[in-house]
Amino acid sequence: MATSARNKMLSLLILTLVMLGMKNVEATWCVARSDASYSALSAGLNYACSHGANCRPIQPGGSCFNPNTIQNHASYAFDSYYQRMRKAPGSCNFGGAATIAVTDPSFGSCVYPPYS
Repeated sequence: MATSARNKMLSLLILTLVMLGMKNVEATWCVARSDASYSALSAGLNYACSHGANCRPIQPGGSCFNPNTIQNHASYAFDSYYQRMRKAPGSCNFGGAATIAVTDPSFGSCVYPPYS
């Protein structure tokens, strides 16, 4: 194989690997901070649910209702809002009650919105 053809193939391989790596960087979720106060989580949850988050799964009978805790419900609502805002800068803050996670917080039948 000619040197130029080999270099082109190597460049294509490197570009592909970089692009695959970049996709993994984009896999982020917005979750409630473990040290956030009840009032901050409650305010953030109310904001997210009234500004576009899909909060049906955290209602009684929903796939993410249990565990029935403010931490759990806020995390789901925060992430739903964050994903709907296309991860816009500042869309995962909620008065300091939220943080970006790089590990999918889904569990059991509770599946967090897919990342965009």
